[in-house]
Amino acid sequence: MRVNKYISEAGLCSRREADELLLAGRVTVNGETVATGAKALDGDEVRVDGELVKARILAATPAAKKAVYIALNKPVGITCTTDPGVAGNIVDFIDHPQRIFPIGRLDKDSEGLILLTSNGDIVNEILRVENHHEKEYLVGVNKAVTDEFLAGMARGVRIHHQTTRPCRVRRIAKFGFSIVLTQGLNRQIRLMAAAFGYRVTQLRRVRIDNIRLAHLKTGQWRNLTEAELKGLLPGRTQW
Repeated sequence: MRVNKYISEAGLCSRREADELLLAGRVTVNGETVATGAKALDGDEVRVDGELVKARILAATPAAKKAVYIALNKPVGITCTTDPGVAGNIVDFIDHPQRIFPIGRLDKDSEGLILLTSNGDIVNEILRVENHHEKEYLVGVNKAVTDEFLAGMARGVRIHHQTTRPCRVRRIAKFGFSIVLTQGLNRQIRLMAAAFGYRVTQLRRVRIDNIRLAHLKTGQWRNLTEAELKGLLPGRTQW
């Protein structure tokens, strides 16, 4: 089994995060530091930061095998990490009986819709096609929204040594706009707005593809419906 999958299935973190641990040289197999793509055999000793990773064996019941898929209305101040050492981490906040992982991230200073799952495999699958998923945000800024600002945001902005993809932007208030992205660069909206001299005062994600925040209150979560799951990855037949 690949080491990233071994770590994920042990409940330590998602496969994506396991890959980051491997790249950082924090994973060993039988005392030897290993890189991305490494495999572990039965009986091998896998450690992260020197701590032994113990394989997790679930009871062979339908309930134990059923994966969890959650939509959370994340409050400001909650950090999208599985690291138990981080105060206010999203896993402790939800306190779900199954081990769950966030699918992607939402800044600590931002709020709104984020998806989580107990299925470590699906996290990578969704993130690999993330650029094809629409994500809609409502944004408040510190000064009046102008036509020039909206047009510039829609065309694309130079951040992180690249130009953002064209996107849909519209004014929703004197100091607010909505924006629909098909990519997820780090702090993208805040940096895009800053390029035009605007400071984001509030940022809420309200939609990921066919999944909407709707009337879900801040701090509350719900299970995704079968229709929402099928809409998220239409080609997938098993969840």
